[in-house]
Amino acid sequence: MAPGHARFTHALVRDTVYEDVSLTRRARWHATVASALESLRPDDVQLLAHHYVLAGTRSAAAVRALAAAAEATRSPRDAVRLWRAAIAASGSTRLDLVTGLATALAVSGDLAEARAQRSVALRTAGDAQEMATVIGSFDVPGIWTTNDDPTHSAGLVSAAERTLAAFPGPTSTRARLLATIAMEERGTCNRLAEATEAEAIARDLGDPALLAFALNGRFMHTFHRTGLAPERAAIGRELVALASEHHLVTHEVLGHLILVQAHAALAEFETADQHVAAADDLAQRHDLPLVGVFTDWYAALKLAAAGRVAEADRAYRAAAARVRGTGMWGMERGLLLLALLSLHGPSTVDLSDDWGPHLDWVRPLVLPHDEALAAARALPPGPADLLAEVRACLLAMAATRLRDQELRERARSLLLPARAELAGAGTGLFTFGPVSRYLDEL
Repeated sequence: MAPGHARFTHALVRDTVYEDVSLTRRARWHATVASALESLRPDDVQLLAHHYVLAGTRSAAAVRALAAAAEATRSPRDAVRLWRAAIAASGSTRLDLVTGLATALAVSGDLAEARAQRSVALRTAGDAQEMATVIGSFDVPGIWTTNDDPTHSAGLVSAAERTLAAFPGPTSTRARLLATIAMEERGTCNRLAEATEAEAIARDLGDPALLAFALNGRFMHTFHRTGLAPERAAIGRELVALASEHHLVTHEVLGHLILVQAHAALAEFETADQHVAAADDLAQRHDLPLVGVFTDWYAALKLAAAGRVAEADRAYRAAAARVRGTGMWGMERGLLLLALLSLHGPSTVDLSDDWGPHLDWVRPLVLPHDEALAAARALPPGPADLLAEVRACLLAMAATRLRDQELRERARSLLLPARAELAGAGTGLFTFGPVSRYLDEL
């Protein structure tokens, strides 16, 4: 055997010897192996990355291999580790490395840190092209229509609008900026024009990934009235077909989750179940931890729809516990309380609980009559989002309780387009029962 080489009869012997070697000597060994692999197997980026990580090498070659391995891996959590190693190997906050890390963090479930890294990238960007690259690179799918961090999103939208002027033509850069604006200003229906333009550009360019991003933007603005589950289902079907054909795994999951919501709204649980199974299967195969958050909520919804109240109560509490710590702040405040209200009715409402943005819609259900009437009549239209039918049902409950004709008419006009749906089931999280029941009571 050549000098400097060793062969072991058992892996345990090898590992024991390896652990006894100093960290400095081990790092030299891994650096030597990485250098040899650069010549012998330059395309084996995962093996190269393995040795560069253990060597702790700071070099352009190490950065190149680590970034390539991060892009190639199918595990978002591995991607996070590799992007961090690439940043360490570069000794700087290179834009492509930081944006890669931000995207991997989001897909792996660490949304708060993903936003923090995206902010780092935005501060680092210089000219319009760099800014556009940073803004448009974060094409992580979104299913929930309440913004997790409005301040962060407002800054992104402002930066994107300023940058758009440098890209007037129908380019992929412009489309990504437009789709980002639509995604970040979700739940408003104010950015449908941006989503539509991005979608048109993507179709003209024949860019599947860009089209998936733009379709997600349009989904976020398909809430301008109640009863739009069929329209959102059409978006979900196109996303599933497009993403499965072009191996866009996270957007394929998004399409399935949209279809879970839409078919739940239409009380088509057998079809919704099929999409849950498909989403969970993709999540398991591709290490996507946040998917289970939504499918757990859906399982609780089904228990509630079946009248299994005690089981649904426990399932809702367990599902809500999974949301905490994910950085999905738009889902953390008040949703469990709404779910429990849908199960048990207003008698369990405690206004001192943290209802978040939903408090004003719940107050008319329990306040003394005159206060409740004033509070109900002062209610604004509310966001254009997945909870639109829920708020309309809460208004209907208040109108029935208060026997107020003005409120009855307002609730009826909101709910009529959704007559065939289950109220709230379009969230994929919980349901207040058939909309038709509320209309009959008004």
